[in-house]
Amino acid sequence: MTQDSSAPIPGSTALRARHVTGSGLWSLAALGIAALVLLPILSVVTIAFHPSENIWPHLLSSTLPRYLANTAVLTLGAGALSAAVGAGAAWLITMYRFPLSRLMEWLLLMPLAIPAYVGAYALVDFLEYSGPVQSALREAMGWSSARDYWFPDVRSRLMAIVVLSAALYPYVYMLARAAFREQSAGSYEVARALGAGPVGLFLRVGLPLARPAIAAGSAIVMMETVNDFGVVDFFGVQTLTTGIFSVWLESMNAGGAAQIACVILTIILMLVALEKVSRRHSRYYHSARQPRPIARVQLKSGAGLLALGLCLVPFAVGFVLPVAVIGAHALDNPEAWVSKGLGRAFVNTLTVSGGAALVTVFGALLMVYGVRLTGRRLPRVLLPATTIGYAAPGAVLAVGILIPMAAFDHLVADAVLALTGVDPGLLITGSAAAIVFAYSVRFFAIAQGALDTAFGRVSPSLPMAARSLGRTAGGSLREVYLPLMKGSVGTALLLVFVDGVKELPATLLLRPFNYDTLATRVHEKASLENLGDASPPALLVIGVGLLAVGLMARAQMRPGAR
Repeated sequence: MTQDSSAPIPGSTALRARHVTGSGLWSLAALGIAALVLLPILSVVTIAFHPSENIWPHLLSSTLPRYLANTAVLTLGAGALSAAVGAGAAWLITMYRFPLSRLMEWLLLMPLAIPAYVGAYALVDFLEYSGPVQSALREAMGWSSARDYWFPDVRSRLMAIVVLSAALYPYVYMLARAAFREQSAGSYEVARALGAGPVGLFLRVGLPLARPAIAAGSAIVMMETVNDFGVVDFFGVQTLTTGIFSVWLESMNAGGAAQIACVILTIILMLVALEKVSRRHSRYYHSARQPRPIARVQLKSGAGLLALGLCLVPFAVGFVLPVAVIGAHALDNPEAWVSKGLGRAFVNTLTVSGGAALVTVFGALLMVYGVRLTGRRLPRVLLPATTIGYAAPGAVLAVGILIPMAAFDHLVADAVLALTGVDPGLLITGSAAAIVFAYSVRFFAIAQGALDTAFGRVSPSLPMAARSLGRTAGGSLREVYLPLMKGSVGTALLLVFVDGVKELPATLLLRPFNYDTLATRVHEKASLENLGDASPPALLVIGVGLLAVGLMARAQMRPGAR
């Protein structure tokens, strides 16, 4: 039989890509987008090594050790607690049947909808001296003041770890649950035949096989902990992220802020490298045959209620408590829903998050498609490098964006003023454009990953057939790929939008004067101990977060997702 010349030949993708009409332009577009995404990181490094005033010796001898110690304690504590809670909940849900277990499977995802800073405000309001817990204790025990009893410090590093873990453990839970489900029932049957009990099954079979997934989830939790500003600022814990705010906004030293940002970047890269190294020598394989799924064991009444209680605790702390406290304040202060500035913050949030979603997905679409068309090595190497923005904290990106863009704005303004006599002002840093750019860099990895996967699901024969009928590379993208990928494009738009709504550090540093979003309004009102006015924007942020959680739950319920 004569071989079809249009059939794909293994290993020839790069060779064929060089002959696609216009692939050079797509390659240039991919390189340009990659340069924009990597610009803030490169800018931070450049500023850190060439500061106008070197305060690095002063930082080393004064505040930096404290920043590092607090960051390390929070990062390790939140990572360990999230790993224990997430992996434990995933094990119970996967291996056992107990009351409400099917419902708990999805309820355990709900804390992802709650920004960690909202959970911090709710926990402090619930546990502080005038809150319901201590008020009830004083009334029940007859105590008259705080001198009559001891109560743990609510605003402490320990409570910050609890809040961060309650908000972030679902990352570990999702990955661990998927890993446990992919394991073969035969492994557990052999272990039981050798005398392993429930604890032995978890420690000797389940945990070792799921360790890569748990490590990956814990790494995400630790990176998000390093990124956090709202929780640590509210609890008064000085970390590297709060150090950037202090050095930049209070000391007016951009070089020092960039140097602290480089320390954060180094920690992030070390976390990523540690996670990869920990899995380097691990190999996990299924047998050639389709593995039998794990049959869940029905727990008896007492054990079943205990399992339900263990699953309810993280759900209650991470979701029920914040929603109940914030919702109670919203009901007690209905006038806050029509307070001055809330509508403007809502519109601003839709503007910057929606704009960032469109820009990010469009840029990711062009870059992924350009890399797939080109046979050149540089764009292919840069594609995974652009995902570093997701690991970089928002405060770090803000440093790398604001300083060079402010310089660019001044150059443009001076040039326009010299030519026309009209001062246009700061076009980028004086508007929401800088926030949109920061969101796009921060969440580019989300859009890129979703679209790269979607491109991979399209059969190569379809665009090849379109090109044989005279379609250009752009025509193939418009008429073949996009109709088949519209679901993934919509998912990427929604996920970037939701993450933009919740982003706080980059927005605080980059927003123009008197420009509020829902996240900054929540932070501002809660910092003033005004949860009544903070509750409406907080509930709006939570509502948007629930969209993303519902989308993930729906995706995991599809056939083949289990």
